[in-house]
Amino acid sequence: MMEAEKNGNILMQKYEVGKLLGQGTFAKVYHARNIVTSQSVAIKVIDKDKIFKVGLMEQIKREISVMKLVRHPNIVQLYEVMATKTKIYFVLEYVKGGELFNKIAKGKLREDAARKYFQQLVSAVDFCHSRGVYHRDLKPENLLVDENGNLKISDFGLSALAESRRQDGLLHTTCGTPAYVAPEVISRKGYDGAKVDTWSCGVILFVLMAGYLPFQDSNLMEMYRKIGKADFKCPPWFPSDVRKLVSRILDPNPRTRMPITKIVECFWFKKGLDSKLIRKNIEMKGKVSALTDVNVVFSSTGSSSGNNKMVDEKHDSAKVTNLNAFDIISLSEGFNLSGLFEETENKKEARFTSSQSASTIISKLEDVATCSKLTVKKKEGGVLKMEGESEGRKGVLSIDAEIFEVTPSFHLVEIKKNNGDTLEYENLFKQDMKPALKDIVWAWQGERQDQRTEDHKQL
Repeated sequence: MMEAEKNGNILMQKYEVGKLLGQGTFAKVYHARNIVTSQSVAIKVIDKDKIFKVGLMEQIKREISVMKLVRHPNIVQLYEVMATKTKIYFVLEYVKGGELFNKIAKGKLREDAARKYFQQLVSAVDFCHSRGVYHRDLKPENLLVDENGNLKISDFGLSALAESRRQDGLLHTTCGTPAYVAPEVISRKGYDGAKVDTWSCGVILFVLMAGYLPFQDSNLMEMYRKIGKADFKCPPWFPSDVRKLVSRILDPNPRTRMPITKIVECFWFKKGLDSKLIRKNIEMKGKVSALTDVNVVFSSTGSSSGNNKMVDEKHDSAKVTNLNAFDIISLSEGFNLSGLFEETENKKEARFTSSQSASTIISKLEDVATCSKLTVKKKEGGVLKMEGESEGRKGVLSIDAEIFEVTPSFHLVEIKKNNGDTLEYENLFKQDMKPALKDIVWAWQGERQDQRTEDHKQL
């Protein structure tokens, strides 16, 4: 049923809602038009009831605060936040020029074009860091280009405020896309968000100038090894000063990695730099945006308080790995990493989210293993190791199921083949395991249906 605030496709008597641009587990993004000014905007719609049920209220509040903190000409702007009893609406700047990724996909950029985008990227990142905000998922897919050819950073779904650090002063959540993440993120030992963003900027500069990634391999662990050792080679067309700059940024040691403050002083970086960009950055740093009272957005709801967890941590004995909730909320279509885990055309990994407790999930996985004629060999740290009873065409089939905690009442489960025949695994997974897990599954990653007509009815 349509809400009182929405008449036809008109939202809050202000925005005419158009086509669906993208969607994730908890939110959808639509193109819309301000009926007063005719300005195009993007509207991110979040279902309150869903986020309350899985305890993501604080993360959404943080996202609002982050987006209000980072008002910069090279960052997608949050215009306003609206809410009804059941929905939250983020009204965002609509960037119609498309992703920078699409330009790179056609081949490497000219040096002057690459430098311009890199200057704008570093300017925006420097500004974010001055606000204590780190993006942590910088990549060409999250970099948009407007109709005037200016860069716009989008998707702060993975952002972290400085206040979210632990006592050691480091961030501890594993975010970001593998090909762009820094070595210290992969090691899960804690990291400095500013230095992680700097690394990603270095990877992006390489991609802009080369037309391909510095670290790539069909095997994920091999790619991680290359990242950990900064095992890459600049193509012959890189100017010597670009080679030096990239090498200093892509330093696997975060302590000696070139910081943003030094990058902006490089001769190559400053060449052709728009003085307005520098002046604007200084002016923006001096301003403090008034934060929206985010609690107002969450009022007037029939849902229970976000503090009322569906599962009490103290009563759930299963110990699992913590995972950042923004890995789930992220709206970017390009964020689906399934392509990195493929053996030719056969997927060997699958992920699903669940609102059940870790103990319930483990119990269900054990039942499914028994019904699928698999033996549970090991169970610790939220990981179940399962093996087949007999040797197949490529050895004994071995499957791991790992549970990650998003909140005490919401989990991500990853199922992957460790050994054995891929075809045997796929048949077992599709015919036996997946159907048997339906009772505990919230959603399978990568499975989306085209419900645009229905979506408009529920907006």
